[in-house]
Amino acid sequence: MKGKCVVVTGGAGFIGSNLARALVKGNTVIVIDNLSTGYIKNIKDFVDTDEIKFIKGSVTDLDILQKTFKDVDYVFHLAALPSVSRSIQNPIESNYTNVNGTLNVLIAAKDNDVKKVIYSSSSSIYGDMPTLSKKEDIKPCPLSPYAIGKLVGEYYCQVFTDVYGLSTVCFRYFNVYGPYQDPNSEYAAVIPKFITRASNGESPIIYGDGKQTRDFVFVKDTVNANVLAATSKETGVFNIACGKRITINDLARSIMKIIGKKLEPVYKEPRTGDIRHSLADISKAKQKLGYEPKFTLQKGLEETIKWFQKQKEK
Repeated sequence: MKGKCVVVTGGAGFIGSNLARALVKGNTVIVIDNLSTGYIKNIKDFVDTDEIKFIKGSVTDLDILQKTFKDVDYVFHLAALPSVSRSIQNPIESNYTNVNGTLNVLIAAKDNDVKKVIYSSSSSIYGDMPTLSKKEDIKPCPLSPYAIGKLVGEYYCQVFTDVYGLSTVCFRYFNVYGPYQDPNSEYAAVIPKFITRASNGESPIIYGDGKQTRDFVFVKDTVNANVLAATSKETGVFNIACGKRITINDLARSIMKIIGKKLEPVYKEPRTGDIRHSLADISKAKQKLGYEPKFTLQKGLEETIKWFQKQKEK
């Protein structure tokens, strides 16, 4: 993609910053982020050189969105209050940001004739369904306010496509990992936590028995999916993952092997809202968007660990 004006909501966060940094090459990039869970340091080098225009604001502020979306080609909507457990603790806050914020993004995009909105949803909308390989056409079964909010966002996208003619794509991300992921948050994902603890000589903490499985996808593959979606004529819902699964026990062992540490995991009680198994069917994204994950888990972990080690040296 070249010569476009794009907005990345949540562009100082983990996936958003990776996407914004990639889009800088040949495009005008505007990032909107209220920095509630994102960090300006993730994009500071590009903000300082004016390659990224940064606007501190929230997607719950419709006026900011209306002004910012003027003459914009594509909106990549990643701003959200992440985490299943956080939404269980504060469902009202989760709903306000994730549902109202998404509606605001769609309204502003429609009013400003944006070509397409690419919305970041979540595999959490599937819940703990018995069907292992999740396809986009199976009935959702959300188990948390966060999952409900993401699903409502998908429905709003579909309505804005059907009723207003606004092209939308919804990505059900599975377990995304990679550089710029925050390991220090109470709600941090498992891979940055494992890397940080192992690097410090501390045992990984596993909730449950560790036999639960996840489908992990490297962040650069999600960035590629976003670019493919923006330039495609396709609309609708797509799984974005690797299409392979690994147990959390095996994940911990893989990370410790790369780092060169041998530590026994500490097991704790399972967390409310967590699902047992997660695996994506990514055939639709492959066929319709030309999406193809380029990073194996081993390759992605090696690159991620190398990045975290560099940050530790700074």
